[in-house]
Amino acid sequence: MNLFERYLTIWVGLCIVFGVLLGHFLPEIFNLIAQFEWAHVNIVVAVLIWLMIYPMMVKVDFSSIKDVAKNPRGLILTLIVNWLIKPFSMALIGALFFKIIFANWLDAQTANEYLAGVILLGVAPCTAMVFVWSQLTKGDANYTLVQVSVNDLIMVVAFAPIAGFLLGVTNISVPWDTLLLSVVLYVVIPLVAGFITRKMLLKSGELSLNRFLTKISPVSIAGLLATIVILFGLQAPAIIKQPLDIVLIAIPLLIQTYGIFFLSYYVAYKWKIPHKIAAPSCLIGTSNFFELAVAVAISLFGLHSGAALATVVGVLVEVPVMLSLVAFVNRTRLKFD
Repeated sequence: MNLFERYLTIWVGLCIVFGVLLGHFLPEIFNLIAQFEWAHVNIVVAVLIWLMIYPMMVKVDFSSIKDVAKNPRGLILTLIVNWLIKPFSMALIGALFFKIIFANWLDAQTANEYLAGVILLGVAPCTAMVFVWSQLTKGDANYTLVQVSVNDLIMVVAFAPIAGFLLGVTNISVPWDTLLLSVVLYVVIPLVAGFITRKMLLKSGELSLNRFLTKISPVSIAGLLATIVILFGLQAPAIIKQPLDIVLIAIPLLIQTYGIFFLSYYVAYKWKIPHKIAAPSCLIGTSNFFELAVAVAISLFGLHSGAALATVVGVLVEVPVMLSLVAFVNRTRLKFD
């Protein structure tokens, strides 16, 4: 690893501080960025995430995807965590904190809205950023693609019923435009671009492909850092205006995130799942599809609701937390292999 990659956590921390300061002192920049949005998906952020995902897609070897069936345990683990554990554990942890532990700091309506926001995060497994986490942990690109694709298919039919059950709401309308646009932007387009790039490079040999991947790697990291600056810049007013509420929302989200990860990782270790499959399997179940959660929160509770704020805090918490888990995964690689 070069100097830049080795101290990535420091650069992320600096980008968080820089984003908040920039959003506070130059809000007009982020107001302009916020206008480039369609179906609750910010196009500028989408382009940056695309840059992060594209190198991962170039690594996908379509001829090897069929081999995923030879080791289904990683996929089984992801599906169990995403759809049978995570939504319900998030609801339980959220209720414990917002209804009991934080009862003296929050009124009943605010507590209910914060609880609804974290539940929506818990029901929406990650689609886009997981490709980045998989790449940073040297995960199996082919396996990760299959896991994300299967999750997206299940999400189409399971998101609304589970979210409705946990929220006690029967008329949840899934924002199909957000869901479909995100899948196209974060999976279909980079996958097609990666397939074409890989095919063209392999005409000149494997060495040509490896050289290209080495050159494009910094683009992926730069996209990640730019995304962090924009996300924290966009939410700088909320962070500065409601710092205590941000902390209160972040606490149950942190407990849920780390708890789900270590449970999954321990099971993967005991189940003897190879590290290159175990790493993305556990990280998929840990991270969230925040665009979908934010869109549903806004449609159900309003743009300035506590539920919408809670989903936004999920965005702010996720990147630094997931990078800490990536570091842990990389340090423990030898224990698996």
